[in-house]
Parts: sequence; structure tokens; C-alpha cells
Amino acid sequence: MNIKEYISSGVIESYVLGLASDQERTEFEALCRQYPELVAARNEFELELEKQLNPAAIAPVPGLKQKILENLRQQKEESDAKLISLDEHPTRRYGSPLRWVAAASVILLLGAAWYAYQFYTQNKELRHTNEELQARIRAIDSSMNKLVEENEMMKNPNVAVVNMVGTTPARASASVYWDSTSQDVFLVVKNMPQLPSDKQYQLWALINGQPKDLGLFDVKNDEKRLILKMNNTQKAEAFAITVEARGNTGPPSLDNLQSMGKTTL
Repeated sequence: MNIKEYISSGVIESYVLGLASDQERTEFEALCRQYPELVAARNEFELELEKQLNPAAIAPVPGLKQKILENLRQQKEESDAKLISLDEHPTRRYGSPLRWVAAASVILLLGAAWYAYQFYTQNKELRHTNEELQARIRAIDSSMNKLVEENEMMKNPNVAVVNMVGTTPARASASVYWDSTSQDVFLVVKNMPQLPSDKQYQLWALINGQPKDLGLFDVKNDEKRLILKMNNTQKAEAFAITVEARGNTGPPSLDNLQSMGKTTL
């Protein structure tokens, strides 16, 4: 068996996304015990999928812990200094108890103001952090809901999986999940190099020998999107990906054909 061709066939994506048949799952699991590279490819796809579900780890505000500890230390030093200053002149006496009470009141008032200010500052920082956390949670929930919807669509028996074979030495590969009933088209990018800034990939549907534009997309090494929602199409005899000038609105450049796959419908 050519394990490289097997890996690029799309079986890993079908297995992880729960789209593989019982026979395909049994065969895949048996081959995993024989080929470590197959296990590595499965793990890599699962990690990339997990990154998409968790686009950013929530980190605390930098230096917040150190600020709190430093404030506590300063408060302790000031409290110690106040105790020492009251005992510097043990033979000194105030002429009136009212003056002593007034001095103590001022000290208590200043201390209360200091703690109130510290509480306000720390509470403001925590509130800001909480707002950022809530915004990120909402973004994650939105991404999760979208992925669940896409996953349910892919499990639909009307969905056809078209594995696109690379036509260049770079062996660019991807899979198209197409529901001919709802006309939804999703693209799973597997191995496509990043292009120069003035270039984009473009997906096409071939209908009666004529190309139909299904959308331009980018692939970035540092921000990879595994599943891309493309333009809908009701008919397709095949799907193809070309490299075009950014924002292309014209016909496809067949000289820059990257990958292609025929439908079984």
C-alpha cells in the first residue's frame, strides 16, 4: 500500500469528523497499528481542529499578580512606619486628648482612602479583564456553533465528498463537501502552501465543461482555517482550484491549476 496516497485521500478527515463508514473506520484503525506516519497525520489534523475551536488561550493581564503583591508589601511597610513614628518620642505627651484623637482620625481617614483607591484600581482591572474574557467566550461560542452546524451538514447522507488530487509538484490537496440538495459547499484544506500577497486560491465548479466561480480564499501558515464555507452550487461535474491574481473576477488560469477532483453524481 502507498501510505502517502492513502493519507491524502481524505480518509483521515472523514474518520476524525465521524463521516467514515464502519468498514473504513475498521480499516483505518488497523492501518494505524502498522503505519506510525498515519497516526501522526491523524494527530496533526486533530490538533489543527482543536486550534480552530480554541483560537486564543485566555491569559491574565500581564503583571497583575505582581502589582497586587507589590501593593500589599507597600501597605505593610507603611503600616510598620506609622507604628514606629508613634513610638519615636516615648516621653512626649500631647497637651490635649482631643489632639491625639484628631491625629488618629486623620491616620484612619488616610488609610481608608488608600485602601478604597487600591480596591477601586484592582476592581477596575479585574472588570476590564472580565469583559475581555466574556468577549472571547462569545467568539468561541460563535465558532463552536458554526462548526457544529457544519459538522451536522457534513453528516447528511446527501453530502458528497470530493477528494481533490494535486496537479503540481507541490501536491496541493483539499476535499470538497458538497450537498447537492441545499447547494452548500465546504472546503477542507489539507496541504496548500501560502501564496504571495498579490495572489489567491480560487475554487471552481465545472458544469457542462464551463467553470463557475465558488470563491477566492487565502491560506496562511500562522493562521490556518481548516474548514472554509464557499459559494453554493446546485450542479458540478468536478471541482478545481487555481492560483489567481488577488480579487480575480475573470475566468480561471488553467496554467495555474493546483488540484482537481471529479464528483460521482
